[in-house]
Amino acid sequence: MIELTLAEIAGAVDGKIVTGAADLKVSGNPDTDSRALEVGGIFFAKLGEHDDGHRYLEQVADVAALAVVSQPNAALALPQIQVEDTVVALTALAKFVLNQVRSQGELQVVGITGSNGKTSTKNMLREILSRVGSTIAPRDSFNNEVGLPLTVLRLEIDTKFLVLEMGAAGIGSIAKLASWCLPDVGVELKVGLAHAGAFGGIEVTTQIKRELMPFVQRAVVLNEDDPIVRAFEANPGVKRIGFGFAREADFEIKSVDLSLSGTKLAIRYPDGQVSEITLKMLGEHQAMNVSAALAVAHQLGVARELAIEAVSEMEMAERWRMQLIKRKDGVFVINDAYNASPDSMRAALQTLATLGRQGHRTIAVLGQMAELGQYSVDEHDQLGRLVVRYNIDQLYVVGAEAKLIHMGAMQEGSWDGESVFCETISAAFEAICDKLSPGDVVLVKSSNVAGLRFLGDELAGVR
Repeated sequence: MIELTLAEIAGAVDGKIVTGAADLKVSGNPDTDSRALEVGGIFFAKLGEHDDGHRYLEQVADVAALAVVSQPNAALALPQIQVEDTVVALTALAKFVLNQVRSQGELQVVGITGSNGKTSTKNMLREILSRVGSTIAPRDSFNNEVGLPLTVLRLEIDTKFLVLEMGAAGIGSIAKLASWCLPDVGVELKVGLAHAGAFGGIEVTTQIKRELMPFVQRAVVLNEDDPIVRAFEANPGVKRIGFGFAREADFEIKSVDLSLSGTKLAIRYPDGQVSEITLKMLGEHQAMNVSAALAVAHQLGVARELAIEAVSEMEMAERWRMQLIKRKDGVFVINDAYNASPDSMRAALQTLATLGRQGHRTIAVLGQMAELGQYSVDEHDQLGRLVVRYNIDQLYVVGAEAKLIHMGAMQEGSWDGESVFCETISAAFEAICDKLSPGDVVLVKSSNVAGLRFLGDELAGVR
């Protein structure tokens, strides 16, 4: 974080200095997690649904340079600023720091939203932009009212690029983030069924994702293959850039060739030149994420060759996201169980089916897709039927919440043992582990809550 005095921080968050000198300077990165707080950082004592950060003030007293609290403890030898709401204060400080850096440096801000692909695209942009200048991007999926300002607060005066994920948490949630971040470049990846159950339908999801658009300052990067996103309108004077397989896309994906060695694709740039790219990452959907990332990089003035080289050298988008592991015995495990929605499930199964057509026996290990609400029954049933239509050789369904996948598969095809239902992860491991042979490709995918990422690690021999 940029160096600030307690007086400057108190002014930014509309707080009162309880203990500590007004001219004390602080520059350590803030956090709401006492376990992750670095020496000299700022601890924001967040009142959570299940815990109270004020319980950890004594624990952080020897580590933190400052605590921002709503309930001060004057007995501690720890500088403290009292505010009404520490989460509101966190955003206020982030906005202050962002404005300071913008006014003094060359910072450019990218805001990314979409039902799928945010984290992969963010990681690709971090890889590209860090080769040009100092770049800040979120760790994990820090994309909400706490994670996003924590990311912003890692800014330094010389930071050149700030890449932000903007996650949806209901109507107004993205507007709340974008209204003070004011991205120079905004990216709309896709509007899908992820979280649609929680939000009340695809129409509401569309409304939430569209909230980014009015706050983008210079250019919007839009998925031309998604009819909902394609209809989004930018503000007057804001440049529109399209990506995807559609012929009208400015960054058009001309071809994709998938194998266990990676993904080869060709992308046509706006000047008509077609660039050949070889990714170490798996999946046709990664071609969409790459084309979006290259479109942003181009808008930010990054040399084409440098951007392509950066994404080509990435081993994977992130752990548990289409993570390919080859076991010593020749079995391939694709662990994609960090998250799941109907769209991302279909994309992963398409990848598995393509590998199957190249001579590999294919095994899908699938779990629950969470937060689908009224769509849950139909989407799990349809997923099971899709496994059959894609000619996947073997299906294992894990957990009661996912049983409809198994039932859908059994009703779609004349299968006899090709679909196996397992109540627990341990039962699934026992059912699968001794039935794999060299050359088999195993896809493990579910929502995070189902915990199948750990089953994927076990099957891959990762500890």
